[in-house]
Amino acid sequence: MILSKQGLDFKIAHSAEEAIELIAGWQPDLAIVDVMLPGMNGIEFSDVLHANYPACERVLVSGHPGAAELVHAAKASGETLRILPKPLDPGVLVAIASGQRPGAAGEFDA
Repeated sequence: MILSKQGLDFKIAHSAEEAIELIAGWQPDLAIVDVMLPGMNGIEFSDVLHANYPACERVLVSGHPGAAELVHAAKASGETLRILPKPLDPGVLVAIASGQRPGAAGEFDA
């Protein structure tokens, strides 16, 4: 609802596998991905997304207390990720979807 009220084009998938099928015919500019997904996790999906759509910006969200550890592990393997904490502020979501890069409290960069 938040993104549709801003007139932004978006699609929703409930798993990484569903998202892979969804983006096959649609190349997104931005993917907002939950770290904890059924099946393939959000970081693994982010890697697949980056390999196939390197121009797509990837922002992960997590309410998991170990998210910082996941980011540090990704950084150690050479990956650059941005993980925002849940609950995600609607204003931050709109700003990111509109191409801005606002700082968010608790944001982890790797």
